[in-house]
Amino acid sequence: MLHDGGLHGSFLVRDLATGEELGIDPDTEFPLASLVKVPLALATLERIRLGELNGADVVEVPPGRITTPGPTGLSRFRHAARIAVDDLLYLSTSISDGVAADELFRLTPPSEVAATLRRLGLRGIAVRHTMRELTDTPVERFDAADVHLAHALAIDAGTAGRGHRVPQLDVSRANAGTARAFVDLLQALWSRPSAVDPGVAARLRTLMADNILRHRLAPDFVSDATTWSSKTGTLLNLRHEAGVVEHADGQAYAVAVLTESRVAASSQPAADVLMGEVARRLRDRIRSA
Repeated sequence: MLHDGGLHGSFLVRDLATGEELGIDPDTEFPLASLVKVPLALATLERIRLGELNGADVVEVPPGRITTPGPTGLSRFRHAARIAVDDLLYLSTSISDGVAADELFRLTPPSEVAATLRRLGLRGIAVRHTMRELTDTPVERFDAADVHLAHALAIDAGTAGRGHRVPQLDVSRANAGTARAFVDLLQALWSRPSAVDPGVAARLRTLMADNILRHRLAPDFVSDATTWSSKTGTLLNLRHEAGVVEHADGQAYAVAVLTESRVAASSQPAADVLMGEVARRLRDRIRSA
């Protein structure tokens, strides 16, 4: 299904109660795009818990003034705004606002985020740069009618070792991780006991539950008897989502999907549908076992 749909993907679904899991290439490393905002939120909340930051402190945020399609929130503001750290967390995680995320990275640089993950025993996620670097891709160098050329470059310029001529797509230089590493992170946020403080985990679960981007995996996991809490990531030909589906009967499954498309097009709703279908089939297989 993935091959026919033009997708190469890394999938992992894990039953958070039993640890049973089912995946497709779950240890293949991908650039993370906006998925990195989950570790960023975790590190920020941990520093607030320790008293190193104050969530009520207000910072003045310069306008993003980004006009290309995609970015949200402050990224599109034309004027400066004064916003509390707690509210930057909401904008960054729930709305996927890159400018808000960079303000959080200014307070907690990538190296400190990576150190927090290591201290909590969470391996397999490399945090190397801010979100600002993701706004300087070939897409910004083409007119809207020629964006497909940037996607063609993203598809064709990779190497067998997951390197890439576009630095944001090179796993040795970009923020990078695997589906398994993200499922491990989700398990640390949803399960007890855990190295993550319960209050920090609860706040981050709420931020992910408030995610407004629900076009990718959510249609396959949301119902009156389930909740879906997640974070998406999109960059050039990359389409990701990681989250937890919780059922009314108490069962909960962590789901991580990292994909890259071989189709040179910006809008690919069929790819989002396919990602959701494959992830749901994996969940259904475990749930019915």
